[in-house]
Amino acid sequence: MMAPERRGRIAWRSATIAGVIALSLTMEVWGFLATPPDEIPEVSYTTLHAIVPIVFAACAGVAWSIGPNPVPARLMILFVVLWIPETFFDFVIGPIGWLWPIVRGVHLGWAVVAGLLVLVYPRGWLADRFDRIIAALTLGISIVYLLGVVTLAGTGSVEGCDCAPNPYQLADAPDLLRTIEVGYRAVGATLILAIAVRLLVRWVRGSVPARAVAFLMPIALIAWAVMAVIQAAAYALSDTADTVLLTVALVAMAAVPVSYVAGVAHARNMRARVADLMRVTREGADRGLWAESLARALRDESVRVYWWDEERGRYGDAAGEPIDSADPGGGHSILPVASPTGLPIALIRHDRALTDNMRLLDGVSSALRLSVDNGRLRTEVERTLEQVRQSRQRIVEAGVEARRRIERDLHDGAQQQLVSLGMRLRLAANTAREARHDELATELEGSIHTLNQGLRELRELAHGIHPSLLSQGGLALAVPELAGRCPVPVEVDVQAEGRLPELIESTGYFAVAESLANVAKHSQATRAWVRAYLEGDEVVISVRDNGVGGASYDAGTGVLGIADRIDAVGGSISLDSPRGAGTTVTVRMPVDLPPIESHEPVHVESSGGGAGPEERQRSLAGAGLLVSAETGDPSPDDAGAGAASGLAPGGIGTPADV
Repeated sequence: MMAPERRGRIAWRSATIAGVIALSLTMEVWGFLATPPDEIPEVSYTTLHAIVPIVFAACAGVAWSIGPNPVPARLMILFVVLWIPETFFDFVIGPIGWLWPIVRGVHLGWAVVAGLLVLVYPRGWLADRFDRIIAALTLGISIVYLLGVVTLAGTGSVEGCDCAPNPYQLADAPDLLRTIEVGYRAVGATLILAIAVRLLVRWVRGSVPARAVAFLMPIALIAWAVMAVIQAAAYALSDTADTVLLTVALVAMAAVPVSYVAGVAHARNMRARVADLMRVTREGADRGLWAESLARALRDESVRVYWWDEERGRYGDAAGEPIDSADPGGGHSILPVASPTGLPIALIRHDRALTDNMRLLDGVSSALRLSVDNGRLRTEVERTLEQVRQSRQRIVEAGVEARRRIERDLHDGAQQQLVSLGMRLRLAANTAREARHDELATELEGSIHTLNQGLRELRELAHGIHPSLLSQGGLALAVPELAGRCPVPVEVDVQAEGRLPELIESTGYFAVAESLANVAKHSQATRAWVRAYLEGDEVVISVRDNGVGGASYDAGTGVLGIADRIDAVGGSISLDSPRGAGTTVTVRMPVDLPPIESHEPVHVESSGGGAGPEERQRSLAGAGLLVSAETGDPSPDDAGAGAASGLAPGGIGTPADV
């Protein structure tokens, strides 16, 4: 919503523009109607004469909207007020004695205003000494001319005007008044021509940015200056300027505000290129690319960017070369860029002409500052994400190592003790039978059966913690055994060339186990397929079923847990589960894990009296291994369970145990 002050300012400016246009049209129409029929000018010339102030008023509105300050727009409004038609002066103001001398003294004020408008282009103020001298000279001779007309003009001083007596006249000196008028016009034309030539020379000799800033103004000003010189010469020779020349002069005059507005709009559009610059460098572009993009945005091939080197305490270019002490050159300026806290970031050497457009340079500074901040934040975020990834990977590895130790402790500790106890019980039972102690033998047989059940439960526990087949043979041996324990028939196709990293194998095994558990619990499938293979530098594991589908990451089906583990090792997971068409879970993991920065190792204390830590990775000799198995029995026997857990097959007291 627009602020009340802005709304009021717009309303006041609109009313001002409408008022001066109405005043100008009133003077034009009134003067035209008051002119005798034999002296009425051509309608086309009158129309063009009336259009000139309208153009100035319209451009004033635009200048108020896009200009750097309100001075140019106010000058355009003043021009409209001072643009008095000769017919209006001769036949409407002339009979008013107290008014016409003053109006006659300022009737060329529009030329002074137009000259000042050119001088303040494009900054909106007088920038250098030359401009201030010209402005002071113009205002000085205008005041002299006004005083001369008010004090010397008489009834017949104005040709074509039947003016009333001048109440301010101090002397009757028509020759002196004529000299003042001719001199005023000549000096004015000379000043206008000097301004035009200076602006044109600067445009020709200037750089590309300087020409872009000057834009169309030199052309319009040269045309107006030439016409002003011709009109001044015609007035001095008491001749009437040709209508064609007057028409050209009007067109040139109307081009001045248009050129001003066009130039300011062009400079404003240059600031829009900063948005393109920010799109290129928003993620922290390379320093060399930043300088090239800045040169394109400013259309200044001489742009140089010198970056602050915190370590060396100096500015240098993208290659690290220090800034030349002789920089900048005569036609260049330096724009310092600092962070919000005051820390130096860079120096931008640019064409001096661009200093006229400080909003553009402010936008460039903001873009550079934002680019540096974005680059720094992006680096910090990437570093933080890498630290999080490595932390997650270390946690997963620590968990895998802890589970492997627990499994080994159970295998080498509790299981061996139970097996040894079982063998002793078997010997005791055999001895009791030989001694015909049947009741004792039966009691020992019951104890052996109970011990076998406990050992079987221990095998299942060890297998759930960390399957020994995974350590011994990798996915090629562990996945078929895992599929054999699934109540849904599973076809397995595992292709492996050698062993994968232990973390990748354990993560892939967990993904298959969780996926098959979901198949058994939720899919209502009659068949499933597991496939694992290498693709480039990735291992791909796919688990598919022909169930009801409809699985999702947030449906509580365990897929989210798989995704967390896969993401911890830098992998990815995709889920395709249309309703009624089964579910496919595809996992991709890198074969070569990125290195982890050294940190204090995580020690996991294992309970029990198992053996110390040791590596169990064993390479599969020979070429690639293809294991293809199809299971149909949903319940594996004890021997299969024992093989899966690394325990000896068979029950306690069988020949396998002995």
